[in-house]
Amino acid sequence: MRWQGRRESSNVEDRRNAGRRGGGKKTTGILGFIILLVGAYYGVDLSGIVGTPSFGGGQMSSSSLSESEEESLNKLSRVVLADTESTWENYFKRNGQHYAPPTMVLYYGATPTACGTGQSAMGPFYCPNDRKVYLDLSFYSDMKHKLGAAGDTAFAYVIAHEVGHHVQNLLGVLGQVNRAQQQAGTKDANRLSVQLELQADCFAGVWAYQAAKQGWFETGDLEEAFNAAEAVGDDRLQKRSQGYVVPDSFTHGTSAQRLTWFKRGLQTGDPAQCNSFSG
Repeated sequence: MRWQGRRESSNVEDRRNAGRRGGGKKTTGILGFIILLVGAYYGVDLSGIVGTPSFGGGQMSSSSLSESEEESLNKLSRVVLADTESTWENYFKRNGQHYAPPTMVLYYGATPTACGTGQSAMGPFYCPNDRKVYLDLSFYSDMKHKLGAAGDTAFAYVIAHEVGHHVQNLLGVLGQVNRAQQQAGTKDANRLSVQLELQADCFAGVWAYQAAKQGWFETGDLEEAFNAAEAVGDDRLQKRSQGYVVPDSFTHGTSAQRLTWFKRGLQTGDPAQCNSFSG
């Protein structure tokens, strides 16, 4: 992906050194992630948090990245964030609105958020209470070694997806879904979560549409993003972690659904085509 030398966002807060000094460790694991996610639905601790799950335990740390690899991911993240700013600023402006971009927080291990304590084992996530995207760069290692989804474009897809949740927050979609979930049973709450995540995938595709127009992608790049979208499907993650799938417990959508909605945004470049709640 041709991202080197492009503008980097200044809306970044780097907390990585604070996490290392505090000995931040990824100890949440799968059970902890589920507990935190349930809390999100019912307003306990991490209320309203949305993100990309990282299943497979909590042993991976930023030390698994070389210094040069971590610095490259740092720059890549800032460039992708800057490009999402341009994409969504233009969209909001065309609709007579102002786009207030999110802040990206780079951290290590664990960090305080306005939604409670965030941990790396949860994967990248967005907190609507402070309008910040939280990212431990070692998630790239999780993607590569645990999920089989490597490459710059794969990582960029994840960032664009989390920014998609910010767009949902600005549009009022995120708040409406969270309120509906609090009044719904578990099955309906999960269904709403899936629809929310699929829309964020479509919004990530809208970013990719604009990036493609600018000549970002080389041969094979988009396939990396497609692979990443499929890798974080609930069916594939459940099959990997427990050997079977429970559709009623899905919170992010199947691999096929996630890929379909990402491609919809990529092919149309139109957020209006991202209504995953219809039907």
